[in-house]
Amino acid sequence: MENAGLDHLKSRLILGPSKVSRAIQSFTQPPETNQGRRHASTDTVPTRNASILANLSDNPGAHQKRIRVGRGPSSGKGKTSGRGHKGQKQHGKVRPWFQGGQTPLIFQRGRLGFENLRAPVMAEVNLDKLQEWIDAGRIDPTKQITPKELHQSNLVGTIKDGIKLLGRGADALKQPIDIIVSRASASAIESVERAGGKIMTRYYTKQAIKRLVEGKSVNTDMPLPTGPEHVGPVLKKVRQKGFFYRLPDPTSRWDIEYYRDPAHRGYLSHMLKPGESPSLYFKVPPAQLAKQAKKKKAQKEETKLWDKL
Repeated sequence: MENAGLDHLKSRLILGPSKVSRAIQSFTQPPETNQGRRHASTDTVPTRNASILANLSDNPGAHQKRIRVGRGPSSGKGKTSGRGHKGQKQHGKVRPWFQGGQTPLIFQRGRLGFENLRAPVMAEVNLDKLQEWIDAGRIDPTKQITPKELHQSNLVGTIKDGIKLLGRGADALKQPIDIIVSRASASAIESVERAGGKIMTRYYTKQAIKRLVEGKSVNTDMPLPTGPEHVGPVLKKVRQKGFFYRLPDPTSRWDIEYYRDPAHRGYLSHMLKPGESPSLYFKVPPAQLAKQAKKKKAQKEETKLWDKL
């Protein structure tokens, strides 16, 4: 009876060989339980349908439609292709900054602003970052902090022309520090001295900083000695320690005036006499000029009295 049913099924189904075999298996095998289905689902590996190859396409907007010019008036780009009739704008291109033949405004008014390509490039260090390095134990605040310590602690990476101390996070500074940098802002100087510390700006060149980091120079806050009576003792000390490169002093007028200024805490500020200016062109007025200035001031006061009357 069972074989007759299978023959009847084969005669009624118009299927391929594989589909017929699957139908026979489903007819003869007992139904699976839920437990068997659960085990079977864990053993099988899901496969991606091959029909995905027919659905692959670019994202919307990946390709823009090409504009075909010169193909009739209905496109809006026919005949002259949207360039108009004759002239420079149709036949070729207008060079940049062309203003129709008039004198360019950049020649009349000039360029706005100025970029100094020779300005020194300073590596910037803020007070909050410096305090973070001190709290982490990467910098010792009890010792003098020089560009060597700032570079070896990785607080500063590449040093081109020097290091400048900035005042961001001024309230974060907890302890007094003794630091020497190339330059410092007014807010940074105020914050360091308010905490009881000491700050000094010193002139460094690119080569001097490199030798200082490599240990070929010794950092000092004093300029090079001048005169035989001062050079002798210094040379004697240096020869006992071995060979070290001496740190250079500034030679340009701008650098000398910067490090002579007490407001910048320059290491050359001790060279100024009381009442003098950091400018190299500063001269104390002679007594005769001082008398003339005093006389002119008195005459102005007299004319003010007559004007009031």
